[in-house]
Amino acid sequence: MKKYIYIMLLAVTVTFTGCQKADFADNYADPNKIAETTVPKQFTGILATNRDYVVPNYNNYFIIYRPTLLPWTQAAGSINGLSQYVVGSASVNEQWNRNYYRMFQQYRELEKVYNGLPEEEQANNRIFWLAANIYVFDHTQKMVDLFGYIPFSDAGRLSQNGGDYLSSLPAYDSSQEIYTSMLDQLKAFADELNTISISASTKTVFDTQDYINHGDITLWKKYCNSLRLRILNRVSGVSEFSSRADSEISDILGNSGSYPIVDANDENIQVEVVDLDSPINSKGFENGFGSDGWYTNFAGKKMVDHMNDNTDPRIRVFFEPAEDDGVSYRGINPLDDGTAQTTAADNGEISLFNRSAFNQNEFFPGVLISAAEVNFIKAEYYLRGGNDAMAQTAYETGVEQSTEWYYWVRTLSADDVSGPLTPLGATEVADYLASADVVWSGSDADKMKLIATEKWIHYGVVQLHESWAEQRRLDLPELEFLPDNANTQSLPPVRWLYPDNERSRNTENFQAVSSMDNMTTKIFWDIN
Repeated sequence: MKKYIYIMLLAVTVTFTGCQKADFADNYADPNKIAETTVPKQFTGILATNRDYVVPNYNNYFIIYRPTLLPWTQAAGSINGLSQYVVGSASVNEQWNRNYYRMFQQYRELEKVYNGLPEEEQANNRIFWLAANIYVFDHTQKMVDLFGYIPFSDAGRLSQNGGDYLSSLPAYDSSQEIYTSMLDQLKAFADELNTISISASTKTVFDTQDYINHGDITLWKKYCNSLRLRILNRVSGVSEFSSRADSEISDILGNSGSYPIVDANDENIQVEVVDLDSPINSKGFENGFGSDGWYTNFAGKKMVDHMNDNTDPRIRVFFEPAEDDGVSYRGINPLDDGTAQTTAADNGEISLFNRSAFNQNEFFPGVLISAAEVNFIKAEYYLRGGNDAMAQTAYETGVEQSTEWYYWVRTLSADDVSGPLTPLGATEVADYLASADVVWSGSDADKMKLIATEKWIHYGVVQLHESWAEQRRLDLPELEFLPDNANTQSLPPVRWLYPDNERSRNTENFQAVSSMDNMTTKIFWDIN
């Protein structure tokens, strides 16, 4: 994996006004509160503002994931209860206000500073602008996949509009328009990155300010093109995007010189923790995912059963044996009532996630795009196009890379509460790939189930946004849930609700999307 030492320069931070009418500024920067900044500092400000939602920490796991994506993907076991399929306001506000739009306003400040530079200085700072857009588009895709229409092209312009609150209230862009815009721009960025010229002095600053790829332009190319693959694959079944998806994926995969992608684990796009005394750490992973009394870091039955039945070597790095016998791996049954689930967990009959690998691993990286994910996308594309041999190769490579990555993550941990990890055996992955429920065989529909299942296991509790999107898109793997018959939302939703403050503060623009503000209106790519 990538190894390096770096120094992160302090980024400019944006503080919020406390005025009544301008509660709107909780989402958009107050120009009177912004210190003097530069493009490089503002670039790092973008990365830093939502770093705790990339690197595992308390707010993303406890507030966002615990009541929503963890149970709805069955990446982890959960206790059934009332209103468990309702998107709560705390999760929504954390995702909307603190994770995305707080980061997005930093992006708008970068745009303001960048656009105000002389043409020559813009050219010198161009790499910061390209990298910032790639990173922001990654998170914008996740927001669209949760909410559908969101404020985007007009969002975050309070500072650019001189503090004029009313003229800065943003309209909502359609999901399709945002996806189209991102694909258009990412394609242009991919081409530009092949010809960009960076001065030695700019490169020195970029190396320091960029704590994702540490100034490696090739990795930014791979991030850009791998993100394109993800977005194109997400819309590949939509009639208005299908021909574009097939054409551009073919262009990317057939032209690695111009459009390199993440091919190996040492190219993964991820934020790595190198110093626990720096702000970039996973210290909050324990309280977010391993919180006592919340039954958050327990295994789910479907994943454990699949791993047990097929002798998946990842099982011992994912989970700890159940306490009652110290040998068996077991998960919470999602169809049991809450009392039975709680009793089984309290009696030590359910496996915990491997604490040394996951929640007590303060060096756990923040994953943006991995080689395994890219290979599973490739496998689906090749299968869809009738190239069975290449689909199989990509599928099996993805499983190998996923296994390698999770074993590597365990080596990062300074914690040993889960005990030593038995090293990966020479034939374990091959044996797993030959097992009954994993071997590449059957119809195309059967093979799509294989890809979807392995993608689900790989995403696990690490890339929950992508896991939930892919499950809604494919309806795979097939998950069963206990209906909550006491609530009108009796099963997991297909989208999130907008935050209440959009209704009260951005009222006119919100009215245009209010008919979609329910948990049953599918995102446009969810056509199953």
